[in-house]
Amino acid sequence: PARHGRRDQEGRGHQRRQQADAVAHAVGDFLAQRLVARGGRRVRGGDGHTGPFCALSRRGAPHRSGTLSSMPPTSHAPAKTAAASAMSPGLIVLLLSLLLGLQPVTTDLYLPALPALTEGFGASMAQAQLTLTALLLSFGLSQLVWGPLSDRFGRRPVLLWGMVAYVAASVGSALAASMDLLIVWRTVQGAAMGAGVMAARAVVRDLYQPVDAARAMSKGLSGLGVIACASAPLGGLLSDLFGWRATLLGVAVFGAATLALIALRFEETVPPANRRALHPASLAKTWGLILRHPTFLAFSALSAASYGGLFTFLATSSFVFIKVLGLSKTRYGLLMFSMSLSYIVGTFICRRLLLSLGVRRTVALAGVLTITGGTLMAVLAMVGSTSAWYGPWAIVGPFYLFMLGHGAHQPCGQSGAIGPFPQAAGTASALNGFLMMVAAFAMGGWLGAHMDGTVFPMVYGIWFWSVLITLSAWTLVQRHGHTPRH
Repeated sequence: PARHGRRDQEGRGHQRRQQADAVAHAVGDFLAQRLVARGGRRVRGGDGHTGPFCALSRRGAPHRSGTLSSMPPTSHAPAKTAAASAMSPGLIVLLLSLLLGLQPVTTDLYLPALPALTEGFGASMAQAQLTLTALLLSFGLSQLVWGPLSDRFGRRPVLLWGMVAYVAASVGSALAASMDLLIVWRTVQGAAMGAGVMAARAVVRDLYQPVDAARAMSKGLSGLGVIACASAPLGGLLSDLFGWRATLLGVAVFGAATLALIALRFEETVPPANRRALHPASLAKTWGLILRHPTFLAFSALSAASYGGLFTFLATSSFVFIKVLGLSKTRYGLLMFSMSLSYIVGTFICRRLLLSLGVRRTVALAGVLTITGGTLMAVLAMVGSTSAWYGPWAIVGPFYLFMLGHGAHQPCGQSGAIGPFPQAAGTASALNGFLMMVAAFAMGGWLGAHMDGTVFPMVYGIWFWSVLITLSAWTLVQRHGHTPRH
C-alpha cells in the first residue's frame, strides 16, 4: 500500500506540473496578445509558439528561431536579435546586399565610361582619378560621423537621410556641366554612400553573434558580388548606347530603388539608443578603446589591405584594358563581370571553410591564394609585358586568385573588426570603413602620379597589397584575431 500511495502521489505531482506548464503557456500567449494590441511585437519560438514565455514551453533551454542564431541580451550583447526582428532572413540578406552593393554600383557602373568621360570634358587623367579618389575619401570620412549618429538615433533614420542625399548627388553627377562640378557631386555622393555601407556592417553586428557574423557578412557580400557582376557590363552597354551620362543616371535609379525598400521594409535593429554616443568625451573614449583594441587593429589591417588591392585594380583597369591592351568597352565589361563572379565563388568557399576551419585558419588559407595571384601577375608583367604573347589573360588569370582570397578576407575582416563592440557597432564600423578608404585614397594619389601608359602601376600596386594582406593574415590575425562569444 505504501508503494501504491507513493505512485499515486507521483502521478498527482506529474499532473500538477503539466497543469502548471499549460497555465504558464496560456498566460504567455495572453500577454503576447496584449503586447501586440499595444503596439508590441510577438516573439516566435523555435517550435512555432508565440509569446514571451515560448522558450520555456518545453521545460528546456531557449529555442533558436529559423536559421538565424539569436543573441541573448547579456551585458556584452545587444538585446535585439535576428530572431526578434520583424524582418525575414531573406529580407535581411537582400537589404545587406543592396546597401553593401552601393560601392560597386557607384564605382564599377561608371568605370567603362571613364575614358570617354575624361575626353568629353577635355580633362587630364589625374582629374579623372579624382572623381574616384574624392568619392572614396568623403566616403571614409563621412562614416566617422554616420557611425556615432546611428548609435545615438538608430540605423533607420541614418539610412533614410543618407539614401536621399545619395540619390540627389547621383542626379547631380549625371547633369554636371564640367569636370569640377562632377568631382563636387561625386564627393557628396561618397559622403552619402557612407551611411548605407556603414549601417549595413553595423546591422550585421546588431543581429548576429560574432561567430555567425562572418557567415552573415559573407552572404551580404555574395549579393554585392552579384551586383558588381552586373554593374560593369551594364555600364559599358549604357555608355555605348546612350553616352557616359546614362551610366551615372543608372546609379541614381539603383539608389532610388534601395531607398524605397528601406522606407517600406527596414525595421530598426539597434538596441535602445545610447544617449551619450554623441557626447564629445564619451565619443573620444569610445574611439580610443576601439583604436587600441588589438582584434580591431588586426582585422582592420586585413580588410584595409584587401580593399587597397581591389581599389588598385578598379582605378586602373579601364585605362589598362581599354587604352593599353585595346579591349572594347563591352569586352571590358564582360571581363569585370568575370572578376565579380570569381569574388562570389570566394565568398561561397569562405562560408564552407568557416564551418570547418574557423575564422583564423580560413583567413590564413586565403592568404596563400592572394600572394600567389599577386606575385604571378607581377612576374608575368616583368618577363613579357612587351612580348607578343602578353595579353589581358596575364592580368586576369592571376587576379582571379586574388579575388578568391578577397572573398574570404573582406567578410572576415569587416565582421571581425566590429565583433568586440556590440554596444558601439556603428562607431566601430565607421572606423573600420574609414581605414579602408584611407588606404584607397593614398593608393589613388600614388596612381594618379605614376600612371604612365603601361601595365606596371597596376601590377606592382596589386603585388604590394598582396604582400600586406598575406602578412596581416598570417601574423596579426593569427595572434589577435580572437572572436568573442557574444
